[in-house]
Amino acid sequence: MHDLLDPMQNPVTYAVPFFVLSILVELAALRWLDHDDNVTGYALKDARTSIAMGVGSIFFLTVFKVGTFFAYSAISTHLAPFHLPTDTWWYWVLLIVGLDLAYYGNHRFVHRVNIGWAAHQAHHSSEYMNFATALRQKWNPWFEFFFWLPLPFLGFAPWTLYVAFSINLVYQFFVHTETIGRLPRPIELVFNTPSHHRVHHGSDPEYLDKNYAGILIVWDRLFGTFEPERQRPTYGLTKPVETFNLITLEYGDYAAIARNVRRATGWRERLGYVFGPPGWAPKERELSSAGAD
Repeated sequence: MHDLLDPMQNPVTYAVPFFVLSILVELAALRWLDHDDNVTGYALKDARTSIAMGVGSIFFLTVFKVGTFFAYSAISTHLAPFHLPTDTWWYWVLLIVGLDLAYYGNHRFVHRVNIGWAAHQAHHSSEYMNFATALRQKWNPWFEFFFWLPLPFLGFAPWTLYVAFSINLVYQFFVHTETIGRLPRPIELVFNTPSHHRVHHGSDPEYLDKNYAGILIVWDRLFGTFEPERQRPTYGLTKPVETFNLITLEYGDYAAIARNVRRATGWRERLGYVFGPPGWAPKERELSSAGAD
């Protein structure tokens, strides 16, 4: 457990200087190099909020590690039929690919189920696409627990899950930018790229709920959620939050779910507000709203 919580054992710790350097390089490129004038660039309040959310997420990810490590260790010790050797190169390849598939499943879930979206929407709340936006992380990572569960059953050592997830997060930092166009076709075919991830952050109807990839875009291609970048996306939520308040950004959607559940007239409505897709409302309420418009 000590090694698990030691920041010097976390790949993200070593990546932080590169994160800072990348933000500075991106700022310089946007200021002094030729680029499309339509790029969103940076806004001080937005970038400051994103960085603050990233700092806060470190605490909540640590809590997540502590809470899940004991469960994964119990599964690995008492239920896993075998244990894979961690000192082989193929172990880490299998783990990174396996965890990336679990990430895809979790990412798709939190976009399509309201209680998951309440946690994840904070990451999409910025109307800017830059390296600072990559740090706009949620403070509620609890759903990952369920999607990682198969991995200790399959023989992967619990401590290695967090290393692989850190590698996944570091990779994803670098796809949050408008300063990089399309990469060579073989890379675009296999890997998540800035072009693919710009689509994911778009609030345009054709871009909604597309390109859930972490590292490998092949999952989206296999499972029918891939969409190429055809025009520059409109970033942010379909209903802008128009606030830089951290508590509102992180927990505002939970409060909205609670209000809707309190007003609900039956268990079907209550469950719909919690487990339905984002924006779910009872049919009669949808019809009433449509008539009012």
